[in-house]
Amino acid sequence: MAHAEQTRVRSTAPAPAAAPAPARAAGSGSGTGSGSVRRMSAAGLLLAAVATVVWSGSFITSRALNDSVPPVQAAFWRWIAAIAVLAPFALRATWRQRTLIRRHLGYVTLAALLGVTLYNTLVNQAGLTAPASTMGMIMAASPVLMAVCERLGGTRLGLRRTTGLAVACLGVLLLSGDGALPSGFAAGELWMLAAAVSFASYSALLRRRPPELDGLPFLFAAFVLGTLLLAPAHALSVAVQGGFEPTAATVGPLLYVGVFSSALAYFAWNKAVALIGPAGAGVVYHLQPVCVAALSFVILGERTGPAGLLCMGLILGGVALAATGRSR
Repeated sequence: MAHAEQTRVRSTAPAPAAAPAPARAAGSGSGTGSGSVRRMSAAGLLLAAVATVVWSGSFITSRALNDSVPPVQAAFWRWIAAIAVLAPFALRATWRQRTLIRRHLGYVTLAALLGVTLYNTLVNQAGLTAPASTMGMIMAASPVLMAVCERLGGTRLGLRRTTGLAVACLGVLLLSGDGALPSGFAAGELWMLAAAVSFASYSALLRRRPPELDGLPFLFAAFVLGTLLLAPAHALSVAVQGGFEPTAATVGPLLYVGVFSSALAYFAWNKAVALIGPAGAGVVYHLQPVCVAALSFVILGERTGPAGLLCMGLILGGVALAATGRSR
């Protein structure tokens, strides 16, 4: 009976007060989610702008090297410099993910072929005959190809972004035709068209990067594989055309494209595509002909007339319109 009484007393005792629920973090909820998306979009646009401005300078160096360094050799040593700069930061992480890289070797090799082996070699080949400003104009068409690839992948671009891309592309076409739609392309321009296709394909491929493969090991592996794929063509170029003389006029531009246009710009671009997608990053890439034209005027003395300035206004307006649109 005593035991039963104790049990009854315990069962009727008040339950301990529940622990207070943790306070909601300041700014949590849907507002925080939308704010996070805006920050990611802003960071992606900024990184794409950094890559675009840096790459604009690489068209100037391609023109500057056209008489002194064969295109394949310029591309090869560019990537050697990029690997040397990236190695201290990427070697350990790449070694840790070596099993993942082997597992996805086909994907990494295709990305290396498009973004490393082919793209810059084609740009250097175009630089033999095409003015730097024209090279930048044609490359600015690649965001349209990126948007097409993303749309084929199932992403809806939205009316505002599509309109902005169309306006910017029209400005690029008018700019390349001196105020009129171009009726044809010269040899250097065809090389640049091929480069634009290669770069757009590489950018679209970035969207399919395996999520478990980190960005830096992927980038370093792509640099190494792309350079290995380029090595036979480099050896053939040296045997047929001869090497180049390492002077300040050749080594300086090669260091620029190796350190800035390769290691820095590719890292920024890959991160931008991861944040906002190829079409979103491609919106900013439309600014490239404006940057290239300005650099060409300052460094090479290549002038842009009134029609060119109006076309650049179209490009800037299209970029501004598309940048405020959203993919769905």
